[in-house]
Formats: sequence, structure tokens, C-alpha cells
Amino acid sequence: MLSDTHFHFLHTCECGADPVELLSAMADDNYYFAMDAGTHADGLLEHAAFAYSAINAVKDEKTAEKAKNMLYFSAGIWPAPEAIRERDAQMKILRGQIEEFRKTYGNDKLCCIGECGLDHHWNPSGVDGRSAEDFDRNMIEGEREMFLMQLELGREFDLPVMVHSRDAFEETLEVIKESGYNKGEIHCFSYDIEAAKAFLDLGWYIALGGGVTYTKKSKLAAMDELIRYIPDDLLLLETDAPYLAPVPFRGTTNSPLLIKHTYDFIASAKQIPVEILAENCNRNIDRLYKKC
Repeated sequence: MLSDTHFHFLHTCECGADPVELLSAMADDNYYFAMDAGTHADGLLEHAAFAYSAINAVKDEKTAEKAKNMLYFSAGIWPAPEAIRERDAQMKILRGQIEEFRKTYGNDKLCCIGECGLDHHWNPSGVDGRSAEDFDRNMIEGEREMFLMQLELGREFDLPVMVHSRDAFEETLEVIKESGYNKGEIHCFSYDIEAAKAFLDLGWYIALGGGVTYTKKSKLAAMDELIRYIPDDLLLLETDAPYLAPVPFRGTTNSPLLIKHTYDFIASAKQIPVEILAENCNRNIDRLYKKC
């Protein structure tokens, strides 16, 4: 039973996936867990309504029930410049969305705060349009503060936090240590073994996605070493769909249905059967997310 701990369901469907067909296929493939990850303060209720509308449109009752049981949600604010500038207001909106979601859907379906964190990957022409010129000292401090606010929100609700950290390892670690809240995962991990050790020593889970399958031959040994270094009881797998489709689909729109290729890659590096890898990851999901 495979799981995808991070994908963006609405956005994946906006990129061409049929919502009913996608959820039905995941249910028919017996996915154990699938988390629709949040990125905007006001997005949670819209995403939940869209997902449950798709589930309600599934004709087969058993398939619909399996889709409902596997689907979970997170709520958070990605570090976009406009959100950072209005972080106090954004946090109030996020809190309101969480409270309304819990009234409508219950407490158990929202199992995570995030994704949230720090992003210092400067690429103005990229999909995120991030430019170093936009991040002066005030913006950098505001980004840290908004991340810290969401770590504190996780503590308040006793929920794990899904951390986005890109080209910002040292700063991310500093904010986490400042908060003293060590419950969650480092999403789409893209650093080296030393960085992994720093997070793992604090009790954070490491989530790997399709990006690991892009490894060049010259760096494959280092990637294998990293994958083997991550303890079986602190590893999660994800797609980040519609982004980061794994090889052999790199460059296309990603889907949770493609996560099997990431499982294959990581199982090979760990030299264990895919079934064992899946069992390990699902136990980790139980521990981190499904018992919150």
C-alpha cells in the first residue's frame, strides 16, 4: 500500500488531471494515505470542498469510501513575498480556516500545519518568480517570523509541521531551534547528509520526492549514501504533484500515481523490497500524522 505525504490536489487537476479519475485510481490501487498540502492562508476550505466534491462524484461506493479514508489535509502559508508582508493578517485567516474546517469535517482530517518555511532560491524567471532583490533585511526577518508563527501554531494545535526549506538550511535550522518545537517533516529534502543529521537529531522526519531520481551518475553514490543514512523510522515519500515528476516522466505534470517510481528508486538504494519500504513509511505516517 503506497502513500503520498504531499501533493496539491486542486493544482494537479488544474494542470489536466481529472479529479474523480485520479482519486478513484488511487483508491483502486489501495493507497494508504494521501495528503493534500496547503500553501495559502485562505486555501484550506476551497481545497477540501473541491476534494470532497470529487469523492462524492465517484460512482462506486466502496471506491468513494476508500478515497475518503485515504485523504488528509494540511494548512499552511508558503513563504511568498505578498504573504510575508501581510503575515499577521495571513495568520488570522489561516486560523479561521482551520477552525471552520474542523467544524465542517472534524478534527482528524487536518493532520498538519504547512507547508511553511524558508525559500532562498533566487530565480526570477522561474515558476515562483523569486528574486534576491525582493528579499531585503525586513523581508528576510518577516519570512523567519512567519515560519516561526506557524511552528508555534503547530505547537498550539499539537500538530506536526511540514517544512519547506530550499537553499536555506542554516536559517531553517536556526528558526526550528528557536521555536523548540520538533514535530514534523522536512518536505522535499534537498540537502546533504550533514544537514539530514542535523534535522534527524532533533527528531524531524525526512520526506523524499521525485527529485532524488534526477541524480547524475557522478553523484549517485552520494545519493544512495544519503538514502541509506535516513533511518527507516524517520522516512516519508511524496510527489509534490503537479511538480517534480520522477524519472522516466521528468518534465511532465506529476501525479500521485507516479510515486511508485520514487518507491522503486529508494527501495533499490536501501536494498529492500518495495513492500517493506511501503510498510515502514506507513508506520511512520501512523506515528506522525494519523494519530494527531
